[in-house]
Amino acid sequence: MAFRLSPHLTVMANAAQKASKRLLRDFAEVEQLQVSVKGPSDFVTQADLRAEQTLKEELNKARPGYAFLMEESGASGSDNWSWRWVVDPLDGTTNFLHGMPHWAISIGLEKRLPDGTTEVHAGLVYAPAVDEMFWAEKGTGAFVNERRLRVSARREMSEAIFATGIPFGAVSASRRQSFSRTLATLMPQVAGIRRFGSAALDMAWVAHGRFDGYWELGIHPWDICAGVILVKEAGGYVTDVQEGDPLATNNIVAGNPHLHAKLREAVAEGMVRLA
Repeated sequence: MAFRLSPHLTVMANAAQKASKRLLRDFAEVEQLQVSVKGPSDFVTQADLRAEQTLKEELNKARPGYAFLMEESGASGSDNWSWRWVVDPLDGTTNFLHGMPHWAISIGLEKRLPDGTTEVHAGLVYAPAVDEMFWAEKGTGAFVNERRLRVSARREMSEAIFATGIPFGAVSASRRQSFSRTLATLMPQVAGIRRFGSAALDMAWVAHGRFDGYWELGIHPWDICAGVILVKEAGGYVTDVQEGDPLATNNIVAGNPHLHAKLREAVAEGMVRLA
């Protein structure tokens, strides 16, 4: 790669690029499967599993003592880990399934601190279809390919575009209602709200300044782990709805320093109203 990465990020980038080669071949094939009677669902599931296996093999080969938390295979390695990979091999599976190029590989790296707490030390989100690699490491800033990233500088809600994930499937009624109330509060205030179908890329785009903020309830750690440090290292704020750790509560609000609090208040109000 043209830009210089730390040893950890080099391992992450190499693993992501290796997994992406097969995913891109599968993506080209799944577009053809759209016309088949059987449909591509099983095919995409296998693509997801193959990508996860490749990532696990590559990461484990480079750092054999590290634990894993992965979307498909769950947690593995020592419970008393010092370092842990948090991996989503294909974030945006539905987009992939429908031949849409908005999907990514997400790899986060957690570190256990001396006091027993953990922090996200590094993160990488790679969108192979457009060849954008977002990466960050604690204290070094956030980048896309070779370009330094900063969150947006917008201050007014009327100028802001926020991203979110729309609840679907078997989610609880309270989550659906909370989302609807938050949406009703925000829509009259903002320039737009987007749902693009990949939490990892939503976070990366907040770091890039393309989105001014992002929120979602009931999100998994592997969807947002890499994005957490991307936004923080790009100068943004990341919390749960009550200013806690989103990786612990599975609820997240991210944004630039000017709009994060306003977005968090809107999401919190939507939840409080359910009580």
